[in-house]
Amino acid sequence: MDTPAAPKAIANVAVIGGGPAGLMAAEVLSRAGVQVDLYDAMPSVGRKFLLAGKGGMNLTHSEQYDAFVRRYGARDSEVAAWLGEFDPQALRAWVHALGIDTFIGSSGRVFPVNLKAAPLLRAWLHRLRAGGVRFHMRHRWLGWSDGGGAGSLRFATPLGEKSIRPAATVLALGGGSWARLGSDGAWVPLLEGKGVAVAALRPSNCGFEVAGGWSAHFRQRFVGQPVKPVVLTLGGTGLGADASSRRGEFVVSEYGVEGSLIYTLSAGLRERISAGGPVTVLLDLAPDWTHERLLAALVHPRGTRSVSSHLQSRAGITGVKAGLLRELVSQERFQDMAYLSNIIKALPLSLASTRPLDEAISSAGGVDFGALDKNQMLRALPGIFCAGEMLDWEAPTGGYLLSACFASGRASGLGAALWLEGA
Repeated sequence: MDTPAAPKAIANVAVIGGGPAGLMAAEVLSRAGVQVDLYDAMPSVGRKFLLAGKGGMNLTHSEQYDAFVRRYGARDSEVAAWLGEFDPQALRAWVHALGIDTFIGSSGRVFPVNLKAAPLLRAWLHRLRAGGVRFHMRHRWLGWSDGGGAGSLRFATPLGEKSIRPAATVLALGGGSWARLGSDGAWVPLLEGKGVAVAALRPSNCGFEVAGGWSAHFRQRFVGQPVKPVVLTLGGTGLGADASSRRGEFVVSEYGVEGSLIYTLSAGLRERISAGGPVTVLLDLAPDWTHERLLAALVHPRGTRSVSSHLQSRAGITGVKAGLLRELVSQERFQDMAYLSNIIKALPLSLASTRPLDEAISSAGGVDFGALDKNQMLRALPGIFCAGEMLDWEAPTGGYLLSACFASGRASGLGAALWLEGA
């Protein structure tokens, strides 16, 4: 990992936030010969990182770089500036240097061989401490006690309030989801009070509530069950693989829907709901069947069998998929096989709202990129740099979030080191 030459005299930099972005900024700065003090409000660092790794630590993705960058949507050019210097291959090499091997799963996602976050974090913290990084836990940042910039920082600590005056500061305070793990968005008014433009924090990679809610019968039978395989189409009139159609799976929740397929399309769903109220998506419950084949199967005489038995034996529609049809199709239309053959390929589901921000995997919104210079320093506050999820970008799950957080932390650390050279 290339770093600038060490500043002429040893400077002290405060990194506030102990997630992947903050830890990466601390590593870059310590390698540049800077004394780094890392502060976090929680009792230990990397809490959200550890929880995200419980189901398998998805570090990044192996898809082609151009496709990878497009996952960042409207902010792809800004995020590409970070990834161009620390792409998925560089991230894997960095993980390997910590003594952790990685592998590419069948979905193209990249994992550590043991699928766990804790060994990686332990190795990383050992290396950071060996490099001189000092950690200060249970230190909640309260803002500045004087004119901002690189001035005096205030912290609430178990021993009372204290102030420090670093030569520069890197803020890596996370977004607004999972407040119990430290990402509570409390930094927003502190920066807005200094004239920094901040876009409102909004849920990303989140669940959605179904308009009108599920019936009690459907909830009792199907909450927690995955719907797979399915193609979900957002907008448009066709059922083809346009930009708003995705194949995958989602999970029926108490309030509506969640899971990987929903998260992938959450940004578009959220924005359309925000602009015009409930949004109707189309579910193809039989993505491997053509409509013609499905129609031929369903119009076959069913004799004395029930419609449910007919759907199962002729088209493999059973369980939660059959339950969705029962839930969303009237009893009268449920007897019409020609109608069912159409609706199975394009079942309308109305989504009314996102779930609350704190339940989301990540958040959109944050510090506007226009408030930053090319080195991620706040134009209004010289000597203050920002990194990670507190910036105004978002990405789907699948390794994209972590990749950008790592790369952003590296960029902010390099920016702070370069600024110190000229300070």
